[in-house]
Amino acid sequence: MLKKISFITLIQLLFLAACQTSEKTPEKDFTQYVNPMIGTAPTTTESGLKHGGGTENNAMVQPSVTVPFAMTNWSPQTTNTEKKCVSAYYYNDTLITGFRGSHWLSGSCTQEYGSMAVMPISGELVCDPARRGSVYRHDTEISGPHYYQVELGSYQIIAEMTATTRCGLLRFTFQNEGDGHMVVNPNSDEGEGFVQVIPEKNEIVGYNPVHRIYQGWGRPAGFSGYFVMKMEKAADAYGVYTQDQVSGGTKELKNQPDLGAYFSFKVKKGEQVKVKIGTSFVSIEQARKNLDAEIPGFDFESVQQNLKNAWNETLSKIEVETSDHDELVKFYTAMYHSFQQPRIYNDVDGQYPRFDGNDQTDTICDGNYYGDISAWDTYRALHPLYNLIAPDENADMVKSILVMGKVRGWVPIFPQWNSYTAAMIGDHAVAIVGEAYMKDVIGLTEEEYGLMKHNANETPAAFEEYVDGKGRRALQSYLKYGYIPLEDPVEEAFHKKEQVSRTLEYAYNDFTLAQVAKKMGKTADYEHFAKRGQNYRNVFDKAVNNMNGRFADGTFTKEFDRYKKMFYITEGTPWQYNWYVPQDVEGLIELMGGKEIFNRTLDDFFAEGQYWHGNEPGHQIPFMYVYSGQPWKSAKEVRNILKTEYSTGPGGLSGNDDSGQMSAWYIFGAIGFYPVCPSLPEYAVSGPVFEKITIRMGNGKKLRILAPGNSDTNCYVKSIRLNGKQIENFRLSHVDLINGGTLEFEMSDDQNFNIQ
Repeated sequence: MLKKISFITLIQLLFLAACQTSEKTPEKDFTQYVNPMIGTAPTTTESGLKHGGGTENNAMVQPSVTVPFAMTNWSPQTTNTEKKCVSAYYYNDTLITGFRGSHWLSGSCTQEYGSMAVMPISGELVCDPARRGSVYRHDTEISGPHYYQVELGSYQIIAEMTATTRCGLLRFTFQNEGDGHMVVNPNSDEGEGFVQVIPEKNEIVGYNPVHRIYQGWGRPAGFSGYFVMKMEKAADAYGVYTQDQVSGGTKELKNQPDLGAYFSFKVKKGEQVKVKIGTSFVSIEQARKNLDAEIPGFDFESVQQNLKNAWNETLSKIEVETSDHDELVKFYTAMYHSFQQPRIYNDVDGQYPRFDGNDQTDTICDGNYYGDISAWDTYRALHPLYNLIAPDENADMVKSILVMGKVRGWVPIFPQWNSYTAAMIGDHAVAIVGEAYMKDVIGLTEEEYGLMKHNANETPAAFEEYVDGKGRRALQSYLKYGYIPLEDPVEEAFHKKEQVSRTLEYAYNDFTLAQVAKKMGKTADYEHFAKRGQNYRNVFDKAVNNMNGRFADGTFTKEFDRYKKMFYITEGTPWQYNWYVPQDVEGLIELMGGKEIFNRTLDDFFAEGQYWHGNEPGHQIPFMYVYSGQPWKSAKEVRNILKTEYSTGPGGLSGNDDSGQMSAWYIFGAIGFYPVCPSLPEYAVSGPVFEKITIRMGNGKKLRILAPGNSDTNCYVKSIRLNGKQIENFRLSHVDLINGGTLEFEMSDDQNFNIQ
């Protein structure tokens, strides 16, 4: 029997094949609609300007040249640091200081780690990143998912980049004759790292040790970002440096501030100098092995074409048809942003650093091991998107989460830099596992189900383990009271307090576990966790008709203002978090006094501009009218968000893209349905914004979505038919969708639908 091969594995095989032979170009080039510059400048959207602030005013994406889910992303570099909340590239910066092999969590406010940079220089040798920057103009930039080009004005060099899963290929055209240099450095802020020049191989190798943040902040993560840079042109001279101190002829340097190495050579006018860089999280030798396997030569055009083909394969999984070019750019850029992370951690031979492993390694023999899973953000729409169109890859991601749990005994809350972090609230890695199981993307063993229960029921016996990030935060309070009282400060967490938000999100996690238990035939567990899934009711204050902070004695705080950010709410206001009951919207409607009051309150919420699209906890809110009998309002609000919170300019995202969650929301909103409660295999319908959409499901089936006459005014759904069958309740079954066929929408300009 032939083994099933995932599309990412197929991409890797293409790269491992002879790169000198270009793949056939697909009939339609979807990459032409991807603009990686979108989101690289401060937001210009309405709610982003109103509700955001500081780093939340920027999508925190960078214009990466990268394979989908690649180990290393390649970006122009305008910053020289790995500090928290600092991306490699900002559109408004004026100098490029290098081209980075990056492990940045796309769209995040976390940290870069294990990165390196290469910079071509002409004329006088300048090594220090703080001094070597070159002016550039945006009109010389060409930015796509498969290729980047810019002219470095200070050096009269044209720089180009393309990539494979673990490697980068760069080409520099020197426009003036004379001295040329290639400067390489690990991006260490700790004065650590290592470089070595191997002149007989035209190589510079090195590593950049990774450090944790959040729980265990500053401690070594137990692995490094390793690299091997090989230059096609032979060098005339070489050396190492630390800041401004250059040591010509020296081959090694270790643990010095701003250290690096360089090659020097003579160039003719118009001469091209190519370098290729292999990366690994295991060792320098593994980085060399990855480089030899993925880019055996220096054939730039072939690697670029293969990467373009890989992106067209990914982007074509959803084909939308419209004559509006800007809408195509918004949609396919959202697709590009949605396939950045989680990242592949293993080398071509399967080796990867063990999770929380203190310099130990493991080997995966089937599929890929993934890291950098931004669970608090991505369980909402990103992983549901993968479960539709990339289930094999999502299965590997979920299996990776479970491997992490098996290795260290606790499913990680928010696994980043291959470590525990407890950075955000909730237990959403478990939610990601539960959704994949409920949608038949994975199976679960008794051991794996036990790990999920362990997270929900136990706290580490050793306080040191809890401090290190293992287990749910404030679980004992939650289990004792059915909510987290305000007296519990939740000290051992990056996000302290935020008791109401934690309660609400744990209730969703418990609901997910209940669904898993029910499917596995565990009746007692189902009843137990289903009851805990109702714990959201324990923080609903009828006196203010809203979620509110509650003390251990059962009384609610008077320190309440639905419009203001409160200490017991995560990154938002009580009103914005009031709607976070994705598992039981009908129960929330009942708590608030019925559909009439619910709808009126939700109307006021939108009318008063309280919806903040730039942060994740409210992403389900626009679809909640589906459950309260007024789905036409969802159609109106979703379409308005698609138009006002996303644009084609560099400020065109309304907040941190957070590993693609913001972009995945756009995709679901545009195709017309959304996973309000991901662990239930159904979607709430708002209606598509395109007349024709074709979705290539991960199982090979195709779903055609037809909405003839669809327009900005003809935007309300009058009727829905799936394969000829009438859909009455504005909800679609996941099983029905992945079986393919035709989903037909009858559109209308009449908004007065009221479905009870």
